[in-house]
Amino acid sequence: MSTYLLVHGAWHSGRCWERVVPLLESAGHRVFAPSLTGYGERAHLLGPEVGLDTHVEDVVALIREQQLTDVVLVGHSYAGLVISSVANEIPERIAELVYLDAMFPRHGETAVDVQPITQQLIDLAAQSDSAWRIPPLPERPAPFGLFGVTDPADLAWLRSMLSDQPVRCLQQPVRLDNPAADAIPRTHIHCVGGQPEGITRRPVPPVQPNGTPAQVWELPTGHDCMITMPAELSDLLLKLAPERAIP
Repeated sequence: MSTYLLVHGAWHSGRCWERVVPLLESAGHRVFAPSLTGYGERAHLLGPEVGLDTHVEDVVALIREQQLTDVVLVGHSYAGLVISSVANEIPERIAELVYLDAMFPRHGETAVDVQPITQQLIDLAAQSDSAWRIPPLPERPAPFGLFGVTDPADLAWLRSMLSDQPVRCLQQPVRLDNPAADAIPRTHIHCVGGQPEGITRRPVPPVQPNGTPAQVWELPTGHDCMITMPAELSDLLLKLAPERAIP
């Protein structure tokens, strides 16, 4: 049995993984998909003080409280910053880092450094009465929809789980100064079904920090692949299980 910890991205909640969790569990694995502070059922905790460090501590605390080891730690979108920071803090608990269409930071970078268009969202928030938070994004014309989701029923479900995004999360730099984290294997899963104008993807270096070749997989869908292609995503994640599942 392996342990998967699925970390959602900005605006989302742990509910976004509802189509993936049962597929991993049915293969015999243990799965956690928490909502980070300020999102979903924890939206009442949203405030200007919520930042990247808050979300890193959410994940670190869960891993320690549940005494998890050999974790396949999956971060979607913004959560690429979160999982990188978690690995820096407790590398001995992590078996694999999975960057799911995710930000891939270097030491000292913020979300704005990784994805410059993020600054436009921060600037728009600064013009409002609540400059510390960014409301959920509007839908874009097809084929982009909302985070790559275009099906009307899926859009309604996605909308039901979105919360405001705290700006501080996007402005805090990551700390990646623990050399022990370099040994952790990394996998990148890119959603290549099309990206809105202004969204960029940082090239993955051909060699991982541990010296092995980079592992990059692709899914032919939009950004929220856990909603649009849950079976295909689950199949990829199952390839990363560090142990065989118990029948």
